[in-house]
Amino acid sequence: MRSPLAYSPRPGPLRDASAVSACLYFGSIAAVALATTNPLILAGAAAAVVVAGTCARAGRALAASARYGLFLAAAFVAVNAIASQRGETILVRGWDLPVIGQVDISAEALVEGGVLAARVVVVLMAFSVLSASVDPDRLLRMLRPLARRSALTATLIARLVPLAARDHARVREAAQLRGPAAAPVGSVAVLRRLLAGALDRSADVAATLELRGYSAGPPRRAAQPRPGRRSWRFAAAGLAILGVGVGALAGGAAGFDSYPTVSMEAGAGTFAAALTLPALAALPFARMPRFAARPDPGVARG
Repeated sequence: MRSPLAYSPRPGPLRDASAVSACLYFGSIAAVALATTNPLILAGAAAAVVVAGTCARAGRALAASARYGLFLAAAFVAVNAIASQRGETILVRGWDLPVIGQVDISAEALVEGGVLAARVVVVLMAFSVLSASVDPDRLLRMLRPLARRSALTATLIARLVPLAARDHARVREAAQLRGPAAAPVGSVAVLRRLLAGALDRSADVAATLELRGYSAGPPRRAAQPRPGRRSWRFAAAGLAILGVGVGALAGGAAGFDSYPTVSMEAGAGTFAAALTLPALAALPFARMPRFAARPDPGVARG
């Protein structure tokens, strides 16, 4: 079964966008979520991720990252509620733990844990959609001028890790089919077999790369795929989303404090910033109207 986070070509403008534009587009949403703590702006960033994933037809990646994020969110809220002994609104008072001592759970600690969890979930969803919608070869080609060998290593890891997982499943299945009279196969034996197979495969990969000329270095002028016509839209939308986040922080529209009591900025600027984020996320996918050229009256009469 194919992972929902694995890349698969999907029709749409994001398929032909350059790696720089796509990283700027999704990275700006993640940056806004990491930089702000206001729940309204975080809700706007979450809506922007959902809009981007829906328009990019990466609904499975959104759903999978949301499921993973729910477990992380529960852990964040529980840990913060126990570890943070601050806040004026006490909900649970008076049970003792052996090392920590008396633990009081406050509403402010729960709110703070929820905000931290929301930030992590939005970032997770943004990069999940990026992984499922953008060709990893484009991302590695973007890093090639900076770290050529690291990009090649990352490419090989991305291709060989699924093969190692498939080998593990086959070895375990073969061990179960040996029959009831056979000696049980331990984890050490399975690990030894997987390590031997990985070493053999790595030797074959190294020989293949050498035969294909990777040891001689890359060509001086390698052919680069041309980005789509809408690639600049994703870059512009990413910059605009960053601008909205910076403006909200600089203007005080992203104000939020959990302790000693919950206080949140909820003015017109905050709502405007929260509503602008999903609108900017949808702009690169919108179809621009085409205006037909008006015929020349003189040519029409002739």
